[in-house]
Amino acid sequence: MILTYNSVYHDGTTTYGGYSDKLVIEEHLVVRFPANLPLDGAAPLLCAGLTVYSPMKYYGLCDPGKHLGVVGLGGLGHVAVKFAKALGAKVTVISTSPNKQKETIEILGADSFLVSRNPEQMQAAMGTMDSILDTVSVAHPLLPLIGLLKNHGKLIMVGAPDKPLELPVFPLIMGKLPLFLFYLRDSRCSCFIEYIDSLLGGSGMGGMKETQEMIDFAAKHNITADIEVISVDYINSAMERLAKGDVQYRFVIDVANTLTT
Repeated sequence: MILTYNSVYHDGTTTYGGYSDKLVIEEHLVVRFPANLPLDGAAPLLCAGLTVYSPMKYYGLCDPGKHLGVVGLGGLGHVAVKFAKALGAKVTVISTSPNKQKETIEILGADSFLVSRNPEQMQAAMGTMDSILDTVSVAHPLLPLIGLLKNHGKLIMVGAPDKPLELPVFPLIMGKLPLFLFYLRDSRCSCFIEYIDSLLGGSGMGGMKETQEMIDFAAKHNITADIEVISVDYINSAMERLAKGDVQYRFVIDVANTLTT
């Protein structure tokens, strides 16, 4: 894997990503955007969209009729709801913020909403979900999420908390949820997936073929990220707001119309 920023390319040079002054694209790294897909709303899909679409397809989380729980309604979570519904899954959003319920149901189209701090709601939903996609990037308890899964369920991590999460083993044993943990799909062990239909796993991103597939799927189903377009000179303010969680749900920088020479 070669990251788009601060990574080493094949020729030994450093990659600069969106901070490049000039860019020459190799053909196999080009993604074709269908004409009906707006560039601003679709730009975050190249990261957030692929991050959720890839594990949905690979782990079979959104096969028609499956019940998927999406933990967190942020930049990843809101896109996950859109893709999951388009793929035919029943979707429940699990969040600590009750004030997000109306938007989740009426705008994003989720089927139900759980407040994770409400013990009555969580208890009522125990054992009802086929799989859970955890998009949260701060430390949080896994035990309540494991309890929401049916036997042979799948808990897939795509958020990246800065502190290790505690993993209770006893519920895994009692719930027949085997303890195999994959944090990067580039190092996945497909033999386990082939013979075991339940797991605790993870996913990083995806490859170029899957990126194009995701973009084409988004265009077909009119899926874009919810964004706020900003100018180049607003970047520092945007970073301050980002640190406070004050964005719904992605900033997109309009470089062409605001960059001065």
